[in-house]
Amino acid sequence: MSSHPDPFRDIDAQANPLRFIEALERRGRTPSQQRLRRRFLRFIPIARGDAALEVGCGTGVVVRDLLSQVGGRGHVVGVDPSRATVKAARLLAREHPLRSRMTLRVAQGEHLPFRRGRFDAAVAITVLLHVADPAAVVAEMARVIRPGGRVGLQDQDFGAVVLAHPDRVLTARILDDVVARLYPEPYSGRRLPALLRDAGLRDVRVLTDVYQDTALEPYSQDFLGRRAENAVRFGIVDAPTAERWLDGLNDLVARGAFLLTVNYYGAVGVKP
Repeated sequence: MSSHPDPFRDIDAQANPLRFIEALERRGRTPSQQRLRRRFLRFIPIARGDAALEVGCGTGVVVRDLLSQVGGRGHVVGVDPSRATVKAARLLAREHPLRSRMTLRVAQGEHLPFRRGRFDAAVAITVLLHVADPAAVVAEMARVIRPGGRVGLQDQDFGAVVLAHPDRVLTARILDDVVARLYPEPYSGRRLPALLRDAGLRDVRVLTDVYQDTALEPYSQDFLGRRAENAVRFGIVDAPTAERWLDGLNDLVARGAFLLTVNYYGAVGVKP
């Protein structure tokens, strides 16, 4: 079992990896999530015929998006340290019409098994929040792209979360105290431009986007349910208090007053 409090750092070490695989796919299917990640891929941009790398590919949600962008003349490689998610990604892509243009491998982002200059673009989407050494991952991404190639990073920023709830004090305790225990840097999104510049990339551009939910979509239920579960696990609140907090969200949905937004920051840099 993993000793780190963030289960997404080591999915294979969890008691039920399938739970996290299903959660990744639910997020991938959420329309607001689809729109914000596809806007970011166009912002990079990823073009027809490109050789593209995704670091931290998980179940292959972004790999499948990238296949549609690079087309039949391009190629997409996805890597992830989790054997369980790479296996799931292969199964989920088996019916994709461009699956022959895809390669999936088990590998660490800090030690990419590719030669220098192999790719036109490399991306890491909602990954750096979960890794121990983000600078090492970005340096490796910069190494494996060609001169003139692009590195694109996108991450949530948990310092920019808005959640409607009648108990504001309890909401702040659960949201803020949980992320402080889960992640070394919960304000991950805002550090991305500096990571690119420190890796020697130039012409850094930033795209700010927002995940918005007014209906308590399945992904938002997962997200907030895990926050409540972790608040109990870390001793921030007891189980009845966490349940009361979740019930307050359901009351808002019934009244048409639910609102959740999370800021996402994307940054792109060019290799000299």
